[in-house]
Amino acid sequence: MNTQRRSNNKTPYDVAILGTGIGGSMLGAILARHGVKVLLIDAGQHPRFAVGESTIPYTLLTLRILADRYDVPEIKVLATFTDTSRTIGNTFGVKKHFGFLLHHENEPQDPREVSQFNTPGLLHEAAHLHRQDTDAYLFRVAIRYGCTARQNCRVADVEFDDSGVTIDTVNGEQFRARYLVDASGFRSPLAEKFGLREDPCRFKHHSRSLWNHMLDVTPTDKVLDRPRKHQPPVPWYEGTVHHMFERGWFWVIAFDNNKLSSNPLCSVGLTLDERRYPKPTDISPEEDFYRHAARFPDVARQYDGAKPAREWVSTPRLQYSSSKTVGDRWCLLAHAAGFIDPLFSRGLSNTAEAVNSLSWRLIRAVKDDDFSAERFEYVNRLQQRLLDHNDELVNAAFISWCDYDLWTAVFRAWASGTNAGSYRLSKAITGFTKDGRDEHFMALEEPPHLGLYWPDHDGFAKFFGSMVSQCDSVEQGMLSPSQAADNIYTQLREADFIPKHFGFAERGQRFINPTPMRFIKTVRWAMREGDPKLRELIIGNAKEALKARAKGQKLY
Repeated sequence: MNTQRRSNNKTPYDVAILGTGIGGSMLGAILARHGVKVLLIDAGQHPRFAVGESTIPYTLLTLRILADRYDVPEIKVLATFTDTSRTIGNTFGVKKHFGFLLHHENEPQDPREVSQFNTPGLLHEAAHLHRQDTDAYLFRVAIRYGCTARQNCRVADVEFDDSGVTIDTVNGEQFRARYLVDASGFRSPLAEKFGLREDPCRFKHHSRSLWNHMLDVTPTDKVLDRPRKHQPPVPWYEGTVHHMFERGWFWVIAFDNNKLSSNPLCSVGLTLDERRYPKPTDISPEEDFYRHAARFPDVARQYDGAKPAREWVSTPRLQYSSSKTVGDRWCLLAHAAGFIDPLFSRGLSNTAEAVNSLSWRLIRAVKDDDFSAERFEYVNRLQQRLLDHNDELVNAAFISWCDYDLWTAVFRAWASGTNAGSYRLSKAITGFTKDGRDEHFMALEEPPHLGLYWPDHDGFAKFFGSMVSQCDSVEQGMLSPSQAADNIYTQLREADFIPKHFGFAERGQRFINPTPMRFIKTVRWAMREGDPKLRELIIGNAKEALKARAKGQKLY
């Protein structure tokens, strides 16, 4: 041991957390709220630039679970756009849909090749999170509950022994803890220490990325001034916009798309297959971004005249994986464990799910003084399966963009799964609200198909696997895109676990917009013909929605 270091061994911590982003700070707040002595260490400081801004209903529900289950109501603020804006500030965008527009090189965007999946505000009021504000907010919440924090404190080394971990920092401080959580992302000190990164990365999907925050991004609806029959039910700019092309996509995540916001920024980015579009060495990231935007006239128009608010970020391949994510006295959390792609906005929900599964185990481990890897093996399986299934989904989507019809089939497989998965979480929250029993949340950890949005339904798992297989066959030249699309749509139409009338099984319906009338029709169908598990989820969710509507409240 370096005796010149300033030692804090006289006051050891129960848990040390590396990284105070949204995951590390939420975990710290939860643990401290339950009497765990927590140290937060971060190489940077708040507030700071971060991306990963788009929420989905599944994310909002998982945040609600964290808030209710662990009695940290401050986390619930992030579960609705209104509460986020009122409590943290007027810097957030509203998210009323997922919008997808397929583009072809040197051609205007075809209004028949669009998809939109709406997130009705009665059920889920989603937001575009201005991450520098949300992350700083949660960091302060963690400190308020009792966490000790060290910012601008870079870790030099970690050493484990039978009773804990010693953390040495580059500025000469030394800390002692009984358990270490690394939530620091790609540059994880723990992953480097133990050689945990898989080389090559095991994931099928390939992409690199460029991103920034910009001013004066033209709203999508002004770029696409179209007749009423081609306008979506919700304006494009009021949701997360995905401009797709073969093996790539641009994002538009606006913070200035509602009357409450005073934030003029818009998050923009490009993700594309680095095998087809290698990262250039002779031009800047900004030039690389605009070079690809220029290939698609309407994309170019949206970004024309936009001004970057900071330096561009450019990455090589985004995907990385770890051989394991837990060990004796340590855990790699969320983006420290691995990453796929921001498509489908899965990062925040995966993070929240991992925090949920880790929190109660750590609280018990502190009480029992048992931090063996076996106690946390479920956390490892959950994180690995979340990554694996997201890899399959995103890779299938990238393949499908060669053909609009195939894309719409993949889109429906994703949308129907996340919809049912959200109902499943809603059911657990409703049960917990009624009787306060943690068994409702513990039961969520017992599915046979861990990592899927709808993990406890054999039929959906089989259908998802078939969809992935169909797309893989297209990539291998064994099936045409139209054949694969036909096969997937046949399964969508025949499955009694895919809701009818919403648009999930209705081929050719561009906009999935669950209006009250469509919801009523779906409930009637579910009662007569639907799969029993789906029927239970839909009817239970309908009852809670009606109660909330009668009270003039948001459900979540």
